[in-house]
Amino acid sequence: MGIRDIEKMETMGDFEIMERIAGHEQVLICNRPEVGLRAIISIHDTTFGPALGGTRMQMYNSFDEALDDSLKLSRGMTYKCIGADVDFGGGKGVIIGNPKTDRKPELFRAYGQMVDSLHKRFYTGTDMGTEIGDFTHALKETRQIAGKPPEFHGGGDSSEPTALGVIYGIEAANKELYGTRDIASRTYAVQGLGKVGFKVAEHLLARGAKIFAADISGDSVKAIADRADALDGEVEFVPLEDIYTVDADVFVPCAIGGVINDETLKDFRMQAIVGSANNVLASDAHGEVVHERGILYAPDYIVNSGGLIQVADELYGANPDRVMTKTRNIGHSLERIFDISKERNIGTFRAADEMCEQKLELRRKMDSMFSAEGRPKWDFDN
Repeated sequence: MGIRDIEKMETMGDFEIMERIAGHEQVLICNRPEVGLRAIISIHDTTFGPALGGTRMQMYNSFDEALDDSLKLSRGMTYKCIGADVDFGGGKGVIIGNPKTDRKPELFRAYGQMVDSLHKRFYTGTDMGTEIGDFTHALKETRQIAGKPPEFHGGGDSSEPTALGVIYGIEAANKELYGTRDIASRTYAVQGLGKVGFKVAEHLLARGAKIFAADISGDSVKAIADRADALDGEVEFVPLEDIYTVDADVFVPCAIGGVINDETLKDFRMQAIVGSANNVLASDAHGEVVHERGILYAPDYIVNSGGLIQVADELYGANPDRVMTKTRNIGHSLERIFDISKERNIGTFRAADEMCEQKLELRRKMDSMFSAEGRPKWDFDN
């Protein structure tokens, strides 16, 4: 930590910084000015196992903003790991810098040393603003890297299990709304044709569904049109701002977060929301509105956990078949969440949180003197 950071923290008054991180087990501030490293690693909860979460790189306006981001994201990872039924806790790293100009091998080697200093309490990999190549440099300093490419004994591209998780989520939503998991008989509005969204759209077309699609990239639009022709599928393109008002059954957000908000809900007519985007709801209040209007929302951190499942599974040795088996359970988790929502008459976003919190509390009660000091399920060192 630099002198200016310390001085700033001292001006917060009455240990405000301690109050902000009170819900977290550990926060590590990383400062290596000789290589330009300024980072924060937040470990939220390790009740279920070592913390697992990606490391993002972006320009933050202040230390406070970076800290808040790491705290929020690491907490979200705890719930995501519990929801995905992987025995890991939640953590997150944020590197303060410009990903276009500041990413360099020495920075990520220094970051790898910081990760290694946590003695297997935190495993990390790529996130927004970082690439897998960055972490091949970190691998020279620590083994606590996940989401590696196949040539480094990793599972490689995690977009396929993520996309399949969305498809299983759509099946669960269809069963809840229409009594059948059949995909072909419904229509879908796909927002975003990136790595995951494109694969989701492909799967929907391959199963005979009509899709509406919107993306900022003309190349992606052309590519999915070509795939639709090859699959004899039907796709209709709409402007970005119109994707919320199309006459479809299911909204499939696969791009930015916060897209369910006051503005987009005005003319929203679709019956379900199931997608890979993070933080789809702009706020909990919008989740309540969705619930009151009878729109079925599949909580995003459950739906998009296929990639997490692959990354967590990789630590035991990459096994694609095992990943796919675990990813299929996403649909079953959603069915349980839908049941809780109906039983309690609460929004599905609250039902998901409550389900995870109950599992967390039960796990805490099970951690006792009977627990082995070294648990075999975490005996990995890839």
